[in-house]
Amino acid sequence: MSAPRLPDGWTVRPDPRTWRVDGGATWIGGSPPRVLRLSVAARKRLDGPELVVTDATSAALARLLSDAGVAHPVGGDGPTPDDVTVVVPVKDRSAELDRLLVAVRATAPGIGIVVVDDGSDDPGATSEVAERHGARVVRHRTSRGPSAGRNTGARACTTPLIAFLDSDVVPEPGWLDTLLGHLADPAVGVVAPRIVAFSDGGPENAVTRYERRRSSLDLGARPAPVTARSRVAYVPSAALVVRREAFGDGFDEAMPVAEDVDLVWRIAAAGWRLRYDPAARVAHEHRAHVRAWLARKAFYGTGAAPLARQHPRRVPPVALASWTAATVALLGVQRPWSSAAAGVVTLVATARLARGLRRPGEPWLRVTPSRQESVVAATGRQQRRFPATGVRVTGPVPLALVLAPWGLGGALWQAAGALTRHWWPVAAVGALVSRRVRRALLLAAVAEGLADWARFRDPGAGPLDALAHVAAHRADDLAYGAGLWWGAWRHRTVSPLLPDLSGKGPDA
Repeated sequence: MSAPRLPDGWTVRPDPRTWRVDGGATWIGGSPPRVLRLSVAARKRLDGPELVVTDATSAALARLLSDAGVAHPVGGDGPTPDDVTVVVPVKDRSAELDRLLVAVRATAPGIGIVVVDDGSDDPGATSEVAERHGARVVRHRTSRGPSAGRNTGARACTTPLIAFLDSDVVPEPGWLDTLLGHLADPAVGVVAPRIVAFSDGGPENAVTRYERRRSSLDLGARPAPVTARSRVAYVPSAALVVRREAFGDGFDEAMPVAEDVDLVWRIAAAGWRLRYDPAARVAHEHRAHVRAWLARKAFYGTGAAPLARQHPRRVPPVALASWTAATVALLGVQRPWSSAAAGVVTLVATARLARGLRRPGEPWLRVTPSRQESVVAATGRQQRRFPATGVRVTGPVPLALVLAPWGLGGALWQAAGALTRHWWPVAAVGALVSRRVRRALLLAAVAEGLADWARFRDPGAGPLDALAHVAAHRADDLAYGAGLWWGAWRHRTVSPLLPDLSGKGPDA
């Protein structure tokens, strides 16, 4: 489906991590990274800190920037809670259900609620809680799983929007209004909040501390479009709002895991936009015991195989351009000649990238004077400013000299993650017979783990915290990888284990 026009007043703001060069003519950002070359007319529209839609041209530009992930919608005057029904599938969790419905009523007092009792052993307890909060109850005589529960609840709704909430979540104030703002865009079919850790104020252990920072359900603090093989490749069904028109056949009830990923990818394939907005927050009660936590991670891993069969090229362990794959492989050989060869490959790729970035007639390199004011002294309320003269270097060559190392760094990060997560059974066997494999595996495990800790650590956390985080991170990867290989064996497919070295997107 072609995207309908954005409404007037719709606003997008550039992502703080979007890199704007050549006087704003080139925007680099998003995930996967994109390079946008903007016309003079487009640049004039983007002079301020945000772009407000006022006509068809600004609407098309706002759509381009938000789809690329280099700018994000602020939202608009969307539907109201009267247009939404909350659907809660539940089985034998009456205390958690009560906690959830208290929060729903506090954050959206008049909203309709459908509770689907998925074969609870004590249906009376579920009904009592639901009725006390003014919720309608639909019951399955026997348990059919959460996907069937959500589908049953959706069929019981008459509103144009459905908000799915699992029984172990607690929405925070403002969650629904924030999400509904995105649905002022008629092209958006799904919008999801950030899933954060629920805390009852009790002490943390190593598992809950790691999950608070690094939960598989927490997709981070930055907004994003939801796109396969990107920073936000899916959104979990623990909490999401879906447009009924986009919901289609609903969740695949034959999938006990990854059914939410399958749903959002099918909706995206139909042409709908999907948004993730961390300004809306829903807390989730993460597992706190090691055995249950590892079992859940392995369970998630088993979902890769059915996803790979139903959505080819969307779940590779790594997705690399051919030159980055060759460079990583040469570095992995760990020989002087291979390191030199990796440097040559990178230089050739940089030259080719610069040629691809160059517009007809554009110089390869531009060096222009740059004058900017620098504050060198301040006394009281008066500041003395002195002009500073420098140069600005632009053009396809310096741009390529930045993008190529960026791409190589991303490839090395992917390779380290795959070695310790998706491919660890093979890497472990190789480490038994090869010193180089042992060295590469140890380097990847330590370097990637410490980098992950540095990214997610609490302020002031020290070495012992780093050690605990790396240990938990590696356990997370071992469990997920074990589930991945088990799922591949069960489904008789190697698709989720194979890298994609085409350098193309999943729809190419």
